[in-house]
Parts: sequence; structure tokens; C-alpha cells
Amino acid sequence: MTMQTARQRWLSVLAHSDPAQLRHRWRQLGLHPAWQTVRAPEIGLARLQGRMGGTGSRFVLGDMTITRAVIRLDDGTCGYSYVMGRDKAHAELCALIDGLLLQQGETGALHQQLIAPLAADRAERLQQRAREVAASRVDFFTLVRGDNA
Repeated sequence: MTMQTARQRWLSVLAHSDPAQLRHRWRQLGLHPAWQTVRAPEIGLARLQGRMGGTGSRFVLGDMTITRAVIRLDDGTCGYSYVMGRDKAHAELCALIDGLLLQQGETGALHQQLIAPLAADRAERLQQRAREVAASRVDFFTLVRGDNA
């Protein structure tokens, strides 16, 4: 896996993580790195576009609130984050973790102790949601009448 692909993966895991769970796991690590804010967490909008069935012309689906942040560690490494919603602390913590992961790479202890468990938790949530949806699924079918055959 390339560094870019690994980073995309951990940024996705961080952005989709539950903020309270992320803070709890972060506190358990006991890390206190020195860092500065480059861009304080800001709340903005992103326009969402969609396509019917994944094909055809794009249309505006709506707007979504996002929060972004940028931090710089003492060695000059910058961490970035974009998260859904308005949680500034979540965005800032994600940016800090991104910067630390850039230093360590995906083989570092931070990846094993934080990203891997968060990814497993997200996979479990997605599977649980899929089970709930499957339980309420209704299959429709069309009857052919004799005069339309």
C-alpha cells in the first residue's frame, strides 16, 4: 500500500470515527505532543452532488456542514482533517493524529493502537447497519396478466 493510499484510509477512519470514542482512545494512549495551530478549526459547507443510479447527469443533492483544521508539529510535519458536522475538537484531534501518523507511518504504534481498532469498530457498525436493513428488506415483483403477455 502506498503512503498516499494509507493516509487516505486513516483519514477516512478518523473522519468517520465517533468523536467521544476517538477522544477516549486518544486519552488512553497518554501522548502529549507539542504542536501549533496553523488553521484553527473552521465550519463550512460542501455541496453534495449525485447521479441517479450512479450514471447520467449530476444534480445537486444538498449541502453538508464540514469542519476542517490544520496543525503543525514541532518538527514541521503538518496534519490536516475534514470531518462531517460542526465538532471543532474532533477536527483538531484528527489533524493532530494525522500529523503524528505522517511521522510514524502505518507501521507505527499509533496506527496499531488507534487506527486499527477504530477501523474495526466502524466495520462492525456498518455490518450491524447492513443487518438491520436486510431484516426490513421487501422484494417487489410484477405479475404478468394473461392479456398483456
